[in-house]
Amino acid sequence: MFTGLIKETGKIVKILNTQEGKTITVQCRNLLEVINTGDSVCVNGCCLTVRSCGSGGFTADLSFSTLASTTFKNIKTGYPVNLEDSLKLNGQLGGHFVSGHVDDTGEIIRIEKIGKSYLFSFNVKKELMQYIALKGSIAVDGISLTVSAVPAERNKAFFSTAIIPHTFENTTLRIKKNGDPVNIETDLLAKYIKNLIYYSDNSTNHAVKTEDSKLEEKLREHGFF
Repeated sequence: MFTGLIKETGKIVKILNTQEGKTITVQCRNLLEVINTGDSVCVNGCCLTVRSCGSGGFTADLSFSTLASTTFKNIKTGYPVNLEDSLKLNGQLGGHFVSGHVDDTGEIIRIEKIGKSYLFSFNVKKELMQYIALKGSIAVDGISLTVSAVPAERNKAFFSTAIIPHTFENTTLRIKKNGDPVNIETDLLAKYIKNLIYYSDNSTNHAVKTEDSKLEEKLREHGFF
């Protein structure tokens, strides 16, 4: 589990093809002070396991599943990545709960500078919009962001986020441009709510179904569905 607060940006300096996927070497500095072999790390929003640590970075494996569903499918050496170590039980939760399990990739469609800040807009697949709510949390390349705009029409699939100067300057967003792909992880709590409502539809308990109907009505009212 992670928070979406990026500790540093690193760089992929080596890629090896394996029978199951790929092994990457990530150059970094600060993260090496807190990670060890076997630890979980978030690399551009993907939860990976540290295979080995060295003086200048760490290695991790990318499974065929990760390659198929993330931007790592087009990975190259020199590729910059956002890095975060896993959340400690006594740590501060300054962002939101990020699992590191990427839902799908999105695409940057607009970058607008507003004063010292920026407004980024992203296209996503339509099925992800049910988990993306105005003022809700979302992870883009592992960065915890707040949704600042969603489309009024249900047939459109995009969202926007406001990026403060600190986030822009200390993540890979500073080098992004229109058309660039990004890893998207929607809010974990929204997924559990939808799952709860889906399975409660098969409940034989009338009281439970009534309460669930009220919950679903309120969630729809506030834009969760």
